[in-house]
Amino acid sequence: MKNKICWALLGVVVTFMAHAGSRQLGTGAVMQVEGSSGSGIVTWATIAGYGEDDETDVTAAYTYLDTDDYRFNMVGAAIGWHNRVEVSFAKQELDLVTLGPALGLPGASLKQDIIGAKVRLAGNLVYSKMPQISFGIQHKKNQSFLIPSVAGATDDSSVDYYLSATKLFLGKPWGYNGFATVTLRSTEANELGLLGFGGDVGDRHLTAEASFGLFLNKSWAVGFDFRQKRSNLSFASEDHWRDLFVAWVPNRHVSVVAAYADLGTIATLPDQKGLYLSINGSF
Repeated sequence: MKNKICWALLGVVVTFMAHAGSRQLGTGAVMQVEGSSGSGIVTWATIAGYGEDDETDVTAAYTYLDTDDYRFNMVGAAIGWHNRVEVSFAKQELDLVTLGPALGLPGASLKQDIIGAKVRLAGNLVYSKMPQISFGIQHKKNQSFLIPSVAGATDDSSVDYYLSATKLFLGKPWGYNGFATVTLRSTEANELGLLGFGGDVGDRHLTAEASFGLFLNKSWAVGFDFRQKRSNLSFASEDHWRDLFVAWVPNRHVSVVAAYADLGTIATLPDQKGLYLSINGSF
């Protein structure tokens, strides 16, 4: 199944292959874990790819995270239209390396599909004094609802709504180009939705996300992500997420992000920390 998905994404990329857009290097961000343009765990106001007002870009990505107790994979694709609208798709899988055998389900995994859309409402990442502001939605459908339902989740699908503001600060601070994002999200998801939606102790919450960093030069960036989490399940309380990342952007076609992620407790297993790697292509 994973191979089929990868070949399908490659087919999308080849079909739409063209010169990358003309926006400044790095302003397309990367594909975050839910398929939207952003950083590792935070959605940004940026539109996927490098397309300007009259250009369209296609972006594809593969992301891997290993915390020993869990292995996470994501493949995704996004289209950025005229630096105004983004449409994305992501397929997630969380392998229950430790929890599956403990439950008598060796080889078990949690799967989810996400279809997203984002529109830039105001501002420009680089050229306006105000930040770029975007509104987006992510429709999430859990494809392995048996375990989440036993844990107390009430629904196998839901929609996240978010409002995001992102700004690139040219020459600031200390002569570097700095960037910052703040995102507010309305969500019912348990662990992004991999553990379903809603539960016995809550349902929809408003949560905050933030990302800050610096471009050390035109190709290398470092930064920090934070994502607030709220708990809906008494069986599986959630912790806030954070990561430290390094991004390499050699050109408009390729970017690679490596991070150290601290995800706290996931589905009763504490201290989930590990290395994150994401490879992105834009055409």
